[in-house]
Order: sequence, then C-alpha cells, then structure tokens
Amino acid sequence: MRYKEDSTPSLSGTSMKVLHVAAECFPLVKTGGLADVVGSLPRAQRRIGIDARVALPGYRGLSRRLEFTRTVASFDLQGFQLSVTEGMLNSVEGPEQRLPVYLFECPELYDRAGDPYRDAEGNEHPDNALRFGCFAEAVARFALHRGDGFSPALVHLHDWQAAPAAAWLSTQPQRPAVVTTIHNLAYQGLFDYRTFQQLGFPERWWSPQAMEFWGRCSFLKAGIQFSDAITTVSPGYAREIRTPEYGCGLDGNLRARAADLHGILNGIDTAVWDPQTDPFIAAHYTAGDVVIGKSANKSALQEELGLAVSARPLVAFIGRLADQKGADLILAAREELLRLDAQYVVLATGDRALQEAFAAFAEAAPTDQVAIRLLHDEVLAHKILAAADLLLIPSRFEPCGLNQLYAQRYGTIPVVRSTGGLNDTVVDADTAALAAGRATGVHFRDADVGGVLYGVRRGLELIADEATRDHLRQAGMASDFSWLRSAGDYRNLYRSLQETRPRGPLAAD
Repeated sequence: MRYKEDSTPSLSGTSMKVLHVAAECFPLVKTGGLADVVGSLPRAQRRIGIDARVALPGYRGLSRRLEFTRTVASFDLQGFQLSVTEGMLNSVEGPEQRLPVYLFECPELYDRAGDPYRDAEGNEHPDNALRFGCFAEAVARFALHRGDGFSPALVHLHDWQAAPAAAWLSTQPQRPAVVTTIHNLAYQGLFDYRTFQQLGFPERWWSPQAMEFWGRCSFLKAGIQFSDAITTVSPGYAREIRTPEYGCGLDGNLRARAADLHGILNGIDTAVWDPQTDPFIAAHYTAGDVVIGKSANKSALQEELGLAVSARPLVAFIGRLADQKGADLILAAREELLRLDAQYVVLATGDRALQEAFAAFAEAAPTDQVAIRLLHDEVLAHKILAAADLLLIPSRFEPCGLNQLYAQRYGTIPVVRSTGGLNDTVVDADTAALAAGRATGVHFRDADVGGVLYGVRRGLELIADEATRDHLRQAGMASDFSWLRSAGDYRNLYRSLQETRPRGPLAAD
C-alpha cells in the first residue's frame, strides 16, 4: 500500500501528533478503567491543541460504530492479514469533539464473541499473546510509515497489550518518541519462551534487560525497558511500584528507570459524569441543592432495586470482583455490616468464585437492606453514585481508581483504603482537614475486616452530623479532576522528550 509522506514529526505547538494505543476505549469497548482513560485523555488533549488519535484492535462490530470509515493500510503478520480502518467516534459534546480512531482488523484474531480478553463463557482466549503481539507489531509498522496525513511524533502505549510496540519501534533510527503508561502493574502479559519465539521477537530480547522475566516473556516489561518515558496513573502508585511490596517483581527495573518514571493522575470525563445533566439519574442537582437531589435519587434507586425506601444511609461498592479490589473483605465483614444502620448496594462482576459468594450473600441477606447486581451496567453505576451516601473502596492496592473521582463529583463520600491513587485523590476527614474545609472522605489503613469496619463506621458517624456531611460533599464536588489538568501534564512530558533525539534505552543493541 502506498502512503502519502507527511512532514517531519513535531512535538511542539499545535501540530503535536500523538497516537494512543490500547486494548479498550470507552464507549467502543470497556471492561474497566483503562477504557475510560483512553476514551477521555485523547479528547482532552485535542482540546488543548494536540492531534491525539487512538489505535484499537478491530473487535466485532466496532467499525459499524464509527463514521466516515475508510481503509488506510494493510500488513501481513504471522500468516494473517491485518487491515487498518480509519473512522471518527462521535462525542456527546458535539461534532467538534469527534475522536479519530484506527481499528486494526483481522477477523481470525479479533472478530469474536465476548470481551477483548475472554470468550462469551468468561474463559481467556488461549491465543491472546498472538492477538496482542500482532496488534503491537502492526501498530509499530503503521506509526513508522508516517503517511495518510498523520505522522505521530509520539506513540503512547497503554498496558501490556500495547507495550511490545515499544520494542519494535526501538529498532528504528528514525521513529516517534514512545511513552508507556502502566495502568496496573499486576497485569503484565506473561507468556512462555516458545510463544516469544513464535512471535518473531529477536533473540537478544530474551534477556533480563529486555523482555525476559524469570523464565517467561513479559509484554509489559518491553514497555518499561524500551520506552523513552514511563508513566503511571498517580504519583502515589509511581512511588509504590518501585518497592518490593507493590513492584510485582519489576521494582528493580522501575528503580533503574526512576528518572524516566512519572506519576500523572488520571482524570474523569466531566461531561459524562455530571449530576447537573446526567441523563441516567432520576433528579439533576448541583452542589447548591445536593441534599434534595441525592434524596430524590436515593428513593428512586431504592424502589428500582427493591430496597426499603427510607433515609437510612446507603453504602455502595462498584468494581471488579478481584483480589486487588478487596471485595472479599466485604464478604468477610458482612455480618457486622448488616448490624449497622445502613443499606448496601453492590454492582460488580469478575472472579467466578467471588460472584458465587456474593450471589449467596444476596440470597441470605434481607432484601430490603441489601441489593447485589452481578453485572457490568454503566447506567446503574450512574444511578448508584447519584443515590449513595458512601462509596466503599477497600482495595489492597490501587494505581489510581476512578470510582472515587466519580463519587466526589456526585457528592458521594468515598471510604477508601489508604493506598496509591486513593491517597492522592481523597482527603481524609481528620481534624485539621475538616477544620480547613479540605476533607472529602475517609481513609482506613488495613486491608482486612477490621479496616473495612473501621472505615464504614467512621463514615457513618461523620455523615450522621448533617453539617459535617454537607462540608464533605461540598469539598468533593468542588474538586478538580478534569482531564484538562492531566492533559496539560502529559503535554509537558511529551515536550520534554524533544531535548534529545527519541531513542529507547536498548535501541542501539
């Protein structure tokens, strides 16, 4: 295929061109917070003069959700033919906020039932290494062609599914700069040596200084070792992952690259998450009428979920059922939680054993006090955040977290374990913070039953005093978690990479 040559890539001014590469992007495809970031950050960057675009695998049905589609490239890889479809993703904010998207399509690899990683029965696709390995290599080739009117000066890779593109790009003397963002270090994309060979990675990359990780191949490690800069999604998590406790075996590599590691806090899409305009909630409200607004939304949600309609405090949990998120701690504390004067709503899906345990909890618990929905439901998430008094987040670790940001936007008070991005985004209601009017939530220290119960009890005590409750709500709703702040931080990082010719640490090998 022929490509029209573009001008030399630039990281300055309004011509800065950035290609975001990821496995998910809201609203096209979502299993977690990664999709929210990739769906929002590029749009915010476009508002500040960056020509940001997104590359995704061409999952089933995605091309039909884009406008103005056309095929702009094709590649032969691993015996498969991948074609690149360019299109525009509409925005609720209007045509001027459309997002350009490139879909890397190959029916044999991506046109499947289920989510990006699992089949319709919830089982991981056995060829995920091939699927995302081909995607990453094709993205690297696409970025190097510098054609079709779009020549990325910087390729921004998100998580392990995209990270091998950093290694492929590092071999080229004239290439874009590369940034890899670690959204969750616990997910590294680990595969065996045979898979490494089958994907055609050069043998020199089978090294502790490259992709080899304790006898396995780590896709994410390619991003850490070969990128010009590494980011993660909060300053707190950037510090934590350089320690053995949170480093998942890569803390040494991250300490070695500490000068290139940056913690940039995630934001939220304030157009999608706005209690003044949210189309999914029963009553709109602002910080000025939050008491009335939340009361109306609580009554509507209680009726919808079969809870007793009352003014009792409503405690919510929204998230993945995974060890990281601490959902098992809620189960372990359930008897004590039910003794408190509160109602509970859970919206979650994930680990099959945890789903079964929560289903059993729902069967045994009083139906007017507990409502559990084991599914992913974006609309219901909006309704819960508009209705709840407290949002419980008992994570064992948390790179950033988005639900506590959404909660504060809706005047819901987060009760969080003190870790990672939760520390960075929720101000604990200690005496000094309350007196200064800065407090927005509750921290608890220990990831155990005692910690969960301490956090919930303290949250309930605080909101029992209406003046304290209102101060916490007002401070949370006044917090600035918009993506424009984060977009500016990323722009500063991108520009800093101009100081020397973009070159990964192993590019000369």
